[in-house]
Amino acid sequence: MKFHVVCIGKLKESYLREGVAEFIKRMRPYGGITITELNESKIGDKPSDAERKQVVKEEGQRLLKVVPKSAYTVLLDVYGKTMSSETMASMISKLEVDGISDMAFIIGGAFGVSDELRQSVKYKLSFSPMTFTHQMVRLLLVEQIYRSVKINRNEPYHW
Repeated sequence: MKFHVVCIGKLKESYLREGVAEFIKRMRPYGGITITELNESKIGDKPSDAERKQVVKEEGQRLLKVVPKSAYTVLLDVYGKTMSSETMASMISKLEVDGISDMAFIIGGAFGVSDELRQSVKYKLSFSPMTFTHQMVRLLLVEQIYRSVKINRNEPYHW
């Protein structure tokens, strides 16, 4: 399985960049993770609701354009379903058995994601009912992808 993370914005904090880089390195023997970062849309300091909605819509359209067409799409979404690490591993395993070779995880920007984007994906995943920054979610996601691969191979996992 080839994993793709498509997201808005660059990681600003060094500890997040280092953590993501570590899991990308760990994933190399298992097919790897490709991360595609798209620029955040330009918006003023005090945007109106209409301006925020426009940014969310535009970012959603740009995200969808770069997702591999054959990929099983998963949106990281506060309104999505939660799952255990073992359930995520099982989901990935089933997709592989079904002949899916690409899985794309989509992370929206600071203002969230559009309904259009929500409706276009195959699965909506929430890590928690708590709110995390979209940058922190990226680190959590790559760690969970790595953990899923290790679970599916019955290999030990140690951080």
